[in-house]
Amino acid sequence: MQSQFKQKLAFIAQKKMTRKFIFLFLMFFQSIVVFAETPPKATWYRYYDSKGIANISSNVTPNHIRHGYEALDQNMQVIQRNRAYNTEADIKKAPLRAALARQNAADLKLKTAYTNSQVAASKRDSALMHIKKQIAFQQDQLKQLQNDRIYFKRQQIEHLRKAENIPTTLKNSLDNNQKNIELKKENIQSLQMHYRNTQLEYDRIIARLKALE
Repeated sequence: MQSQFKQKLAFIAQKKMTRKFIFLFLMFFQSIVVFAETPPKATWYRYYDSKGIANISSNVTPNHIRHGYEALDQNMQVIQRNRAYNTEADIKKAPLRAALARQNAADLKLKTAYTNSQVAASKRDSALMHIKKQIAFQQDQLKQLQNDRIYFKRQQIEHLRKAENIPTTLKNSLDNNQKNIELKKENIQSLQMHYRNTQLEYDRIIARLKALE
């Protein structure tokens, strides 16, 4: 009986040791994984001047940026390289960056206003239809003015045939009629130009939206 009891105690002790060993092993493995996943931190920063002399400091200075520098860990191993800042190249690229910024702002404005090319096409059709109706209305008025002029001219011819003086009211009607006809023609030309410009502008908008889709 005593021998069996000792064997049980030994078995329990061995089991506890095994569990403790597994626990310690898992903790050790986890610490290795965390250490491996943690990127090394830069401790030193090194750059080489125009004479090829290495300059090391614990922080990045304007000279580092101008010459380009290396980030080093605590063991002086390179963990990152940064190119030298080229002032002339940066100045040359400034107009391009500005143009890209303007284009991005314009694209954002287009997307906000139209969402996509289908919406823009629908708005284009609606705008053009509205202008067409305005042109048709002005053309109808022009036609009426031209018919009025024919009537006034017939009256003028009748007075001339009879060798009568042309009444002042008829003269005024003819003058006003001529001015209104010219004004209507100008309005129609302006609306036709507006139609063409609107179509061209929407074509540009739709093409840009399609390129962004």
